[in-house]
Amino acid sequence: MKDKSVGILGTGKYTPDNRLTNAQLEQIVETNDEWIVTMTGIKERRIVAEGQATSDLAYEASVRAMKAAGVTADQIDLIIVATITPDMFFPSTACLLQEKLGAKRAAAYDLSAACSGFIYAIASATGFIKMGMYKHVLVVGAESLSRITDYTDRNTCILFGDGAGAVVLGEVPEGRGFKSFELGADGSGGELLRICGGGSRQPSSEQSVAERRHFIEMNGREVFKFAVRIMGNAAEEALAKAGLTKENIDLLIPHQANIRIIQSALDRLDLTRDKCMVNIDKYGNMSAASIPVALAEAVEEGRVKEGDCLVFVGFGGGLTWGASVLIW
Repeated sequence: MKDKSVGILGTGKYTPDNRLTNAQLEQIVETNDEWIVTMTGIKERRIVAEGQATSDLAYEASVRAMKAAGVTADQIDLIIVATITPDMFFPSTACLLQEKLGAKRAAAYDLSAACSGFIYAIASATGFIKMGMYKHVLVVGAESLSRITDYTDRNTCILFGDGAGAVVLGEVPEGRGFKSFELGADGSGGELLRICGGGSRQPSSEQSVAERRHFIEMNGREVFKFAVRIMGNAAEEALAKAGLTKENIDLLIPHQANIRIIQSALDRLDLTRDKCMVNIDKYGNMSAASIPVALAEAVEEGRVKEGDCLVFVGFGGGLTWGASVLIW
């Protein structure tokens, strides 16, 4: 039986209306706009409204992606939500999204791989479609990181924002679609980027709350060093698996964590800035939502043409990393 070609049928994004600018952060912690922009490339980030949760962001992005794909809710067979900020421990955000969409036929689950989550999720979805188990899979990267950000920690509170990006995956013409995936993890670096409180190791208590154990903790220096090394490596591995080289790249869509990390990947791949989608200045680091939001914006802006070679690459807590090559 001929191997199916699986690709993206439609994209969508949603970011909250509320903006948190660097000037506003200057009023909260000891920092300044010039330093933030120089060190990270971030000028502002979006913040969920009171009462707004990750499933709400995921719903808005999903509706847009399904419309772009020409697919209705009853045609969705599986929903995968990549997130580290679910509405609650359980049920999964994917199940809550299924109900919001009315996608009653769809199986649903969440996937936790931090900022690499979207790539892990599209790899999983591609496998399901190739094996003939499902026809249409909705994959969403959605985060409400402001809910777990410590706004007394000037090293992390400048980085994170909220948003959601969604794609519908399905069969595409031969020669198009995903050509390779490169996924990896190194659990020995788990302590470098984490939230300790609230799980079975450190259940919620008055002490855990007082010690601010329910917020993101990050060893920025070590994560930066890891990211600079792994972004280029993962992209090159994915290209090699696809039988392509960096000269074939039409557009790099990296995880939007830090402009200096993105630039290091461009240098490694010998790419100019015009061959890279960058929107970190507007949104900051949206974890699993970064890549699908950037992809949706690239499509909206006409930067993606049929036959283009796109490379997705990201890294995150775990530590995890992932890359993929897609012929649009």
